[in-house]
Amino acid sequence: MSALNFSIHPSVRALGVRGAFAVVEGVRNHVQPTGLPGLRAHLRQRLARELLPGFIETDPVLAGFRALHDAVGRSNRRFPASAEALVSLYLRKGIIPEISPVVDIYNTVSLETRLSLGAHDLHEVRGNIDLRLTNGTECFVPLGATAPEPVPAGEYAYVDHDGEILCRLEHRQCERTRVTSTTRAVFCILQGHAGTDRAMIEAALARWVDLTTGLCGGRLTESWIIA
Repeated sequence: MSALNFSIHPSVRALGVRGAFAVVEGVRNHVQPTGLPGLRAHLRQRLARELLPGFIETDPVLAGFRALHDAVGRSNRRFPASAEALVSLYLRKGIIPEISPVVDIYNTVSLETRLSLGAHDLHEVRGNIDLRLTNGTECFVPLGATAPEPVPAGEYAYVDHDGEILCRLEHRQCERTRVTSTTRAVFCILQGHAGTDRAMIEAALARWVDLTTGLCGGRLTESWIIA
């Protein structure tokens, strides 16, 4: 596989967006790892202790994403960060989604840290990835959709060489690069904001890499830390 180039535009860095971005190749997402049920059980115990009523309103990590959305004029009610959506689902219904090993692992790390995590099938990414402000001409077909939806200018988004949005804000990713049972290589996003320091981001990256390679196989081939 050819090397992937990832870049973040200065205008997005000026908003305070920071994070870790990585490629792991050789994953096995079609087999349920024997260690995954134990990981889920431990996570459920941890969340029962930590995610008490009022958590969303008081957690500084989640508050930082709301501040980012305010900075680009987007409603957090309409476009909550993926981490806040996961926390909200657990608080409302006690649900931790079970989708596939790779997805369940990055959701675990997101619930542990409240950073927004996502993964994309690298074989479906066209060219390099640029985290930049939208200009309104990009194409975005949300996860689960069959037709594009308009995205206005001025949002931050992960955009590939063909001008397709892979992830809108840290709210929702596109359908084309979703992780499936046949996925063998992933580009992972671990996104924070001005209130998440380098140590937190590096620890989250190490946690995600260890869990992913330990349970799903594969190896880390590229990584970027912007903090």
